[in-house]
Amino acid sequence: MDAAFSTFLERALEVAREAATAAAQVIRAHYQRGVAVEIKPDATPVTIADRNAESTIKSILKREFPDHAFYGEEHGREGEGDFLWLIDPIDGTKAFVRGYPMFSTQIALMHRGELVLGVSSAPEFGEIAWARIGGGAFLDGVPIHVAATAEFGPGTAISIGNVRTLTSDSRWNVLGDLIRRSGRIRGYGDFLHYHLLARGCIDLVIESDVNILDIAALAVIVREAGGVFTDLAGRALTLDTTSVLAGTPALHEQALALLT
Repeated sequence: MDAAFSTFLERALEVAREAATAAAQVIRAHYQRGVAVEIKPDATPVTIADRNAESTIKSILKREFPDHAFYGEEHGREGEGDFLWLIDPIDGTKAFVRGYPMFSTQIALMHRGELVLGVSSAPEFGEIAWARIGGGAFLDGVPIHVAATAEFGPGTAISIGNVRTLTSDSRWNVLGDLIRRSGRIRGYGDFLHYHLLARGCIDLVIESDVNILDIAALAVIVREAGGVFTDLAGRALTLDTTSVLAGTPALHEQALALLT
């Protein structure tokens, strides 16, 4: 990576964090007083908080990067070009409307198909993580790194998220085997298990039903923390990715061999 691109990424990360902070203020105001819920055609909920937060994020990003393209959860795709911002203003809207703090704002930047930076802000949970390629990963300003876990055993912790699709094929039995070989299984879900993975608290995350907007920023953070982040077939992430296998390098390799 040349120095000019590295400098650009530092500035882009700064602006993305500014956008996430501004969105947190919008979200917090709605969270405290409650909002009406609509159901989208895909049967997922949406609120005015989602839409207002996305608009806030885009206005800040566009101020600095007017020529970039945008892909948001609520307002869709806008523009074309080498740089594409991926925005999920409230990942975890179901938690948001139920009044518990397991939701976050996800902002990532893709350059020519490669994810290059990510910000994951969970304002009500009380933490924010960020990373850009070549710059390391941080949680609340403190450098973080995945664990050194190299084998499945009593000390291994696995977290699963959305696994509806996984239950219907042979990989469900593989997951069962991995669980039996590990010491702890949890379902932290959403942003939280990726933050925990990146800071060395758990070792492997498996999900079969996600959207790229849910995980793009988190993928950059986990990778910059020393982890491996692919889909369940070991493929690189794209806009069409729908599953996740993320973990320490050794456990990711071992799990992937069993899942494919």
